[in-house]
Amino acid sequence: MSQTEIPLNALADGESGVVDRIELTGATKRRLIEMGITPGTRVGVLKRAPLGDPIEILLRGFSLTIRGTDAEKIFVSEVRR
Repeated sequence: MSQTEIPLNALADGESGVVDRIELTGATKRRLIEMGITPGTRVGVLKRAPLGDPIEILLRGFSLTIRGTDAEKIFVSEVRR
C-alpha cells in the first residue's frame, strides 16, 4: 500500500484509493461533491472507455462516470491493487 498521492486517472482498472483533495473549482467541484466524491471517500476505477475517457468509478455503493480531465484533478492515496 502506497501513501503517495496520485491523480485518480493514474489508477489502473481494478485499483482503488482514498480521496485526499479535489483541485477543481466552481460548479464542477460542487457537482462532484454532491455526487459523493469527498475527502476520505474510497473510490475504485471500474473501467475506461475505449479511448481512455471517460472513466467509470465505484464509490459509496454506486458507479459514476467522470471525465478524464476531472479525474486528473482528484488526488487519492492509500492505493490498493
